[in-house]
Amino acid sequence: MKRILAACGNDCSVCPRYVKHPFEKTGEQLRQTAQLWFKIGYRDHVVTKEEIACTGCKADNWCRYHIAACCEEKHIENCAACDEYPCSILQDCFRVTKSFGPMCQKVCTAEEYVMLKNAFFEKEKNLLDERTNA
Repeated sequence: MKRILAACGNDCSVCPRYVKHPFEKTGEQLRQTAQLWFKIGYRDHVVTKEEIACTGCKADNWCRYHIAACCEEKHIENCAACDEYPCSILQDCFRVTKSFGPMCQKVCTAEEYVMLKNAFFEKEKNLLDERTNA
């Protein structure tokens, strides 16, 4: 299947939260994701499957960096298409995301970690690939 990149470079097509067709998840898969998010410290409690499910970046979605809103303002799909790539906000996003890696490796199974790595920890590589192939 085609890879789907979020505004910041996350790979939605391998994200355990992404539920847009054809990447639907079962209720059980979403429950397990909610438990994983709690285990790695992304949430302070296990949220509902509705709260953990994601259909992709929208400007009004919560994002600590407001990247989707920035992309919408610039009329671009993701940061790879930005003339200012990589801006200081995106560089901060890369740095903070990478900082979660050691904790994830510590508490996750090997399979969970690979999934997180592919979905979130390679955003910089994903955007560079997108810029190169554009």
